[in-house]
Amino acid sequence: MSHAVVLTGFGGPAVLQWREVETPSAGPGEILVRVKAAGVGPTDLAIRAGHLANVFPQGPGSVLGFEAAGVVEQLGADVDDVAVGDEVAVYLPGQGGYGELVAASVWHAKPAEVSWQEAAALPASAEAALGVLRQVRAAEGDTLVVLGAAGSVGVIAVQLARAWGVRVVGAASPRDEELITSFGAEFVPYGEGVFDRVSAVTERVDAVVDVAGHGGLPEAVRATGDPSRVVTLADHAGAAATGATMSNPSPDRAPDALAVTLPMLADGSLRLKRNRSVPFADAAEAHRLLESGETRDKIVLV
Repeated sequence: MSHAVVLTGFGGPAVLQWREVETPSAGPGEILVRVKAAGVGPTDLAIRAGHLANVFPQGPGSVLGFEAAGVVEQLGADVDDVAVGDEVAVYLPGQGGYGELVAASVWHAKPAEVSWQEAAALPASAEAALGVLRQVRAAEGDTLVVLGAAGSVGVIAVQLARAWGVRVVGAASPRDEELITSFGAEFVPYGEGVFDRVSAVTERVDAVVDVAGHGGLPEAVRATGDPSRVVTLADHAGAAATGATMSNPSPDRAPDALAVTLPMLADGSLRLKRNRSVPFADAAEAHRLLESGETRDKIVLV
């Protein structure tokens, strides 16, 4: 037996409880990882509350967590590119990261220069950022607007796009202006009328990535003239109303996300949001902190 943070039902943070569970094992093409740290993201909160029951199958008795980092403890059949004892970061499309042990099919070696907390904070955000940039077809010479540029996904998307030679206009809270400009992007305040402010910066908008989901899709489609080059991670209603593309996370969308971003994190060419560590047994408090807005840090269970 091992321990994990179990979803005992849908509801508030208190439904997350640290309990004894059956020890998972590595199936074919999988590794079993003893988790050192696990990232907590906004989607976790929505699943826990029951808002995404039609999208994700997780229900009572399941373990949340799309991203983690730890030490390889067991190899499944047909796995020969990693060894027991190796340190890895893992992306978990099937979830399960909030536990002492997790079976994973998507992993990459953790560089020594990257901390456990950073390695656990990266995988889901890196997959989303790289995946959405590919969906929106961002390319050198384009002008890209990122709505919600200071979030966990937004900061990675901005930096990757800049590394590709894309001009980026990042929309975020005024308190994040220095952060956005430090990435080589141009800053505009997010909120109502954001595309009026974008038009004051650039006459040309080739693509828009909406990370935050707080409106602006009709204006984004008008600005680009092409709904297929407007992709949102969070605004289902806006996408349906405007023809914008809904982000479609899957292991096949950006399977190389960790291979692309972990070396950048190690050499300092990629920076993440500041993270805050919370013990696994206090996962309910981690969710409460995020939900209440008391912290803007990325929360990592340790």
